[in-house]
Amino acid sequence: MAPAKFAVLSFLVILAYFASLSEGNFYQDAEITWGDGRAKILDGGSGLSLSLDQTSGSGFQSKNEYLFGRFDMQLKLVPGNSAGTVTTFFLSSQGEGHDEIDFEFLGNSSGEPYTVHTNVYSKGKGDKEQQFHLWFDPTAAFHTYSIIWSAQRIIFLVDNSPIRVFNNHESSGVPFPNSKPMRVYCSLWNADEWATQGGRVKTDWTNAPFVAYYRNFKIQSGPQFQAQELDVNGRKRLRWVQQRHMVYNYCADNQRFP
Repeated sequence: MAPAKFAVLSFLVILAYFASLSEGNFYQDAEITWGDGRAKILDGGSGLSLSLDQTSGSGFQSKNEYLFGRFDMQLKLVPGNSAGTVTTFFLSSQGEGHDEIDFEFLGNSSGEPYTVHTNVYSKGKGDKEQQFHLWFDPTAAFHTYSIIWSAQRIIFLVDNSPIRVFNNHESSGVPFPNSKPMRVYCSLWNADEWATQGGRVKTDWTNAPFVAYYRNFKIQSGPQFQAQELDVNGRKRLRWVQQRHMVYNYCADNQRFP
């Protein structure tokens, strides 16, 4: 079935009461943390831009911490030759042995696709990467990227289509982030030593400044947040994405994990 036909389907069985709902005004709910003026809040607080030049990137974070919830952000990524750049939307706790849930968007040369890099850290240990090429141009318009985090599982979504599910397997000895509150973090920075084709393609600074846009920051969170799971259509969509658009899966990397 064509991707557009899936867009109108509801993929999630929501079994939760959301104790709080934030519609996300950047003036009220976020704070710019670095970039020396390169991050700008736009349109009365409904949007925000991050920029990167040869001197510095930029970033912001949520003012509050959350333990479980649904986190939505619309992004329009750096267009053109974005090789070497990394645009991020992730959750992270602080301190030693931190937890983290990542969306990272790895730029590429003009005409080549972005790589969507996902990862999960628990107690400071990651190495749970899955990567995808999207089925649309993420620089042409805004698209919604979502993280649903509960004690049972983490679901990554793009335009409400699930692309990854990371289940809690602590009973089998696999660490899972379920005890430390996390903030939302977003940034745009240079990582040309590894980000594009393993570092073979470097950032072309003649294209700077690089600019990414954020809007419609929404958080649903609270102590009553319970289990989320995919319905039948969601599981079908997940298989479609992973069969056609996944380009790396740590579970299948026998060189790293023999």
